[in-house]
Amino acid sequence: MCNLLHKCMTKATTAQGEQRRYGPNWVMSRRGALKVFDDHLECGDWRIDYSEITGAVLCSFRSFFLRIPSYILTVETENRTYHFGLNGWGPFWKGDLPFPVQREKGKLGFIWFSIAIRLIIVGWIVYFVWRWVVS
Repeated sequence: MCNLLHKCMTKATTAQGEQRRYGPNWVMSRRGALKVFDDHLECGDWRIDYSEITGAVLCSFRSFFLRIPSYILTVETENRTYHFGLNGWGPFWKGDLPFPVQREKGKLGFIWFSIAIRLIIVGWIVYFVWRWVVS
């Protein structure tokens, strides 16, 4: 019988490579609950037994604009690499975890896609405010 240790909301992706930047993989990522049990992780239909983990990194950072504390948990197995975007509220991720993890501090980078989307959104907001003021 496995015990639930922690449950939190997450954005998750299995994209290859470094995922410490805003980009399309996070836009299209899975949203749901990450459940941390004493012997495995669960997110939707993903189940990662701790015995399958070949490496795990927990990177802490603050969001660019609002400076909200956050984490990206990267979990590697033989077949896949999982990335979980987590909020930094609460003490759970600061304490001991039930699986070996390397802790790092970092920054979240931007890629052209993320910058373009933000510029489009700001442009639309300015346009609608201008139309409202002119009317």
